[in-house]
Amino acid sequence: MALRSVCAAALRTGTDLGVNNARTIVTTAVLGRRVPPPGPMPNEEIDVSSLESLEKYRSYNCYVRQAEEAKNKPVWWKTYRSYLEEADPDHGAERVDIGLPYCRPSRTKEVKERRHAMRENKRNAELERASRLRTLKISLDRVQQTWEKTGRPLDVKKLADHYGVFRDLFPMAYFLPQVTLRVSYSQGADGQVHHGNQLTPAVAASVPRISYEAEEGSLWTLLLTSPDEHLQDNEAEYLHWLVGNIPGGDVRAGEQLCHYLPPFPARGTGFHRYVYILFKQEKPISFQEDVRPAPCHSLVDRTFKTIDFYRKHQDDMTPAGLAFFQCQWDESVTSTFHDTLGMKEPVYEFIRPPVYHPPQVKFPHRKPLRYLDRYRDGKKHTYGIY
Repeated sequence: MALRSVCAAALRTGTDLGVNNARTIVTTAVLGRRVPPPGPMPNEEIDVSSLESLEKYRSYNCYVRQAEEAKNKPVWWKTYRSYLEEADPDHGAERVDIGLPYCRPSRTKEVKERRHAMRENKRNAELERASRLRTLKISLDRVQQTWEKTGRPLDVKKLADHYGVFRDLFPMAYFLPQVTLRVSYSQGADGQVHHGNQLTPAVAASVPRISYEAEEGSLWTLLLTSPDEHLQDNEAEYLHWLVGNIPGGDVRAGEQLCHYLPPFPARGTGFHRYVYILFKQEKPISFQEDVRPAPCHSLVDRTFKTIDFYRKHQDDMTPAGLAFFQCQWDESVTSTFHDTLGMKEPVYEFIRPPVYHPPQVKFPHRKPLRYLDRYRDGKKHTYGIY
């Protein structure tokens, strides 16, 4: 219909101008002709007239394999990925694993052990009776131990990706935290650091208790940093704690390079992330360039970048453990700024702009009865529906 309208308009225009009608029709036909694609279209080789004769995938693995081959096959058209790569060259780039080598347990072995455990449970009459009477109790400690031995590294990595820990601390890199790092600020469950749970700055005001499994004679480095806390540079961090050359699991016997500083998220800035990273050392390291004065109450001296620290010592240490929590402002942050850091507390609050009123007219036409309340002096304005 659109092409017919264009032809009619072209004929009418050609007649008015005294131009040959045949030439106008030829020109219109050339403009309306479809240009053939510069290459084969997707799925062009599939014969849609006989779909039953197509070869079936038969398994999900075959489908995934062929989908990967089709995705990596070069095409003549511009894909969504190419548009993203032009806007962001690092988009979709493969990240580097900088952690310890991970040997995933055999899937076949896991299935055999699970089937064996299910058969043993079915043969246990007491377990069957307790399950039927709904009196069966499962040890959460045993579940925790099983999870730590099997799927913990991959689950913690997913949580770290979700919270942007690797993105902000190790750009274009990641690691699987294979060493279970336990951080506790108090005896109860409220003071435990997991992977993204919320703690108050008052709870995290003192040095926590650190524990992890370490071989005899091994050396470790413990780091606590905050990627969201810096007051002047969005790309920098504040170093809260740094201990190097830790023998085994005894953190107190290590070389304290920067003493512990409690979290101090500024008021009005929301939740901040505080990340514990445990590095495994290959040999004793000289941290002369990383030592801060004791006590270190200067934010300039505590300005830090985890990626620069790792690049400096990457030949002698490897990240192995990870734990992090979130904090937001409370009353203890004020005393940290005033008493510990010796500075005024920054407060970030939203300042609402004053309400705009158009200039008052002498004879308001079609205005509500409360029109004059906008411009009344003295008492608080009572704004109605205008």
